Amino acid sequence: MPSTMDPSSDTTAAKQETHTLETQSTPTAAPNALKENVRSLIAGGVGGVCAVLTGHPFDLVKVRCQNGQAKGTGDAVRHILSEARAATRGPFALNALRGFYKGVIPPLLGVTPIFAVSFWGYDVGKQLVARGDAAPGAPLTVAQMATAGFISAIPTTLVTAPTERVKVVLQTSEGGSFVSAARGIVREGGVASLFRGSLATLARDGPGSALYFASYEVAKHFLNSRAPASVSESGDVSIANVCLAGGIAGMSMWLVVFPIDTIKTTLQAASGGKSMLGVTREIYATRGGIRGFFPGLGPALLRSFPANAATFLGVEMTHSFFKQYNVLQ
Repeated sequence: MPSTMDPSSDTTAAKQETHTLETQSTPTAAPNALKENVRSLIAGGVGGVCAVLTGHPFDLVKVRCQNGQAKGTGDAVRHILSEARAATRGPFALNALRGFYKGVIPPLLGVTPIFAVSFWGYDVGKQLVARGDAAPGAPLTVAQMATAGFISAIPTTLVTAPTERVKVVLQTSEGGSFVSAARGIVREGGVASLFRGSLATLARDGPGSALYFASYEVAKHFLNSRAPASVSESGDVSIANVCLAGGIAGMSMWLVVFPIDTIKTTLQAASGGKSMLGVTREIYATRGGIRGFFPGLGPALLRSFPANAATFLGVEMTHSFFKQYNVLQ
């Protein structure tokens, strides 16, 4: 990708509020703390919805590759299209659209709290790591931002694990709804089975979130520093910079945590009582060694750039909306 760009052409008129992901490092005054938390929760939820609507078809293909239902990206796509052609009701285009968005309800229902908690947790994490700073208000270091990102994954896992468990079951089955899939999981193994794969989820999302937020901050800072002085000083939100930084953050995260995600998906799709270590050994023995941990990497990376660009754009523009119209200030 080009090393320079002129972001002024697609910079929004809305001024970027002081609560940006890049600069906020200390808690606000007590009277504004509640409003700030609400802003973080709402902006994160908006970003999550943007991510799902953009990335779900890619995620569906990735899950089918990881679970062994397709030999590769092309095979997964052909299988989805053949199911659409075989459908007896509705036009092919509509059935294909439904096929690629199969299992979208659980993430749509889940991403609002997941992303809301994630971005809120990141803000809380930044406040925690900044407490020991000798100079209050100083910019956070990359290590501090990564630590804050890891902290955000802890509360997020409580929402992510059961939601992704139901999503994986739906995506790897022939039919059913979110409610019926959840009931089936509980009927088979009790409520605790909804949280199968929680350790794998935290093992993925802890380092993944650390890399995710830190790489976004670094990329965004680098891109903004290369903008014209008039744009940098004005504090406007650059759509191009936010999208590019968000896409880089998403791809960076998936390249590192993808093997753990394969283990998590396989574990959550299994009906019997399997351990994380047992699934790891099974994947290595039956799927060709190390390469068996990377099925569906192509669609995951294809999904990660637009989905995470949309996520951060949704978050940043929501904060700009709040600032421009004096909402929750």
